[in-house]
Amino acid sequence: MDSRQAPRSIPHNGTAAVAVIDEHDAIHAAVQLWCHQAQPSIPFAGNYFSADQFLAEHPSAPAVGPVVLELQKHRDGVDFSALDRIVSRRHRVIVYSHFATDEVILTALDRGAVTYLTKAESKEHLIDAIRAAGTDTPYVGPRMALAMINDSTVGRANLAPREKEVLVAWFRTESKDLVARQLQIAPTTVRTHLQRVRAKYAAVGRPATTKAALVARAIQDGIVSVDDI
Repeated sequence: MDSRQAPRSIPHNGTAAVAVIDEHDAIHAAVQLWCHQAQPSIPFAGNYFSADQFLAEHPSAPAVGPVVLELQKHRDGVDFSALDRIVSRRHRVIVYSHFATDEVILTALDRGAVTYLTKAESKEHLIDAIRAAGTDTPYVGPRMALAMINDSTVGRANLAPREKEVLVAWFRTESKDLVARQLQIAPTTVRTHLQRVRAKYAAVGRPATTKAALVARAIQDGIVSVDDI
């Protein structure tokens, strides 16, 4: 167990605070500084050196807001198990990693990450992704968009026009209730359409259990473009 201690959560007018999980102090300091300098500033929950350390203090959401996670562990490669454990506790995870291959990006999205950014991308992308994660609005950075476009997964889901309409409206809003008001349908109808969309993607071998994964599928199938989101 690392002897270094993570700071305690800092309350900030009730706004969900960001946590960072990374083995490097430099990343901790940088992200915390960027959050402080953002306009308006983003509250900060703390820095952690491992998923275990984070989950010991925040076993479940919504005790903390978005979680910024590096997938690399001890230079041994990709640690998807950390992502799996954090997502299983219903935390919203933004992967922020050195890994930049299409395979790693798409796998992380399929396993529940809400957004994937590489550390080569600008800090503005990370700040925008943190804000988007807090509002349940999908954020697609440049490298994530390229991975989605390059994905050669076969098997298109045959979505009905109304299902596509509901799906696109959901991508552009923060909640299913807003979609219902916009399309003048019941919230339960919105949920039913989205359940059918997920079922259709699962049936063709392309499951999409999260909003980010559905965004990826929709971009791959030409239902929406990156610029539309």
